[in-house]
Amino acid sequence: MDPFSSPSSGGSSSPPSTEALMEQVKNQLAQAYAEEFLETVRGKCFAKCITKPGTSLGGSESSCISRCVDRYIEATGIISRALFSSPR
Repeated sequence: MDPFSSPSSGGSSSPPSTEALMEQVKNQLAQAYAEEFLETVRGKCFAKCITKPGTSLGGSESSCISRCVDRYIEATGIISRALFSSPR
């Protein structure tokens, strides 16, 4: 069953409302954004901070990962605010 179809109940079913479809699309976009965000952070921060992969993170690696993720979140917020703020 695709995400836009409703389960059949044996009788006639009404199509989902526009509001329901919009909410579903918003949820799917939010999930896709979150997955892309995590994948980007994982790739960039891992490449920058983990020089010798092992079974655990060293203190400097852990600090680097934390700072990298914090900076990426901060930069994403700045960009989002700039893109979605009203022109002055």
